[in-house]
Amino acid sequence: MLLHLLARWRRVWRTTWGATPREVALALPGDELVRNPTWGYTHAIGVDASPAVVWPWLVQVGQGRGGFYSFEILENLAGCHIHNTAVILPEFQRLDVGDQIRLAPKGPPPLSVAIVDSERCLVLVGAAPGDDDPTSLWAFHLVETESGATRLIERGRYRVPPSLGMRLALGPTLLEPISFVMSRQMLRTIKRLAESAALTG
Repeated sequence: MLLHLLARWRRVWRTTWGATPREVALALPGDELVRNPTWGYTHAIGVDASPAVVWPWLVQVGQGRGGFYSFEILENLAGCHIHNTAVILPEFQRLDVGDQIRLAPKGPPPLSVAIVDSERCLVLVGAAPGDDDPTSLWAFHLVETESGATRLIERGRYRVPPSLGMRLALGPTLLEPISFVMSRQMLRTIKRLAESAALTG
């Protein structure tokens, strides 16, 4: 099952999981920050809750914050020291442009908040050492549906520098299947938490 999930021929499915063709083709805020990406993905999930209910779970992401809502055991095996929360944390409900979001206590370098638009989008970027322009983008977009529910769209874009180390770190061979597994779990968990909050709120 795992080999089937991670097979190279499944790449198109992994990089567009849950997203409609329109969502995959949609130009979204922040796309322009990583110019001429080497590869990328667009994932999406429907959440039966309003963007106002989904947003608090997104804005508190980060190591030492609310976690990443994914497979905590796997993240911690990699030394990330992640503790995923199942509650809204008031102390982490504000982000400003330039704030840093850590992925782990020690390396890789933290991501920077490039765009934060409450209840609409959160865009994080990272840069390779010695590179002034962002080489990676991790973005979340909330699109309200006609019924008042939310389409939660996650987008990643990567411009891979030529060095071997950066090709290994940011290239699709390793990062794409691993990030898919973790991202899918993250989206599913946010959906569950937000829908539960909508029912009880």
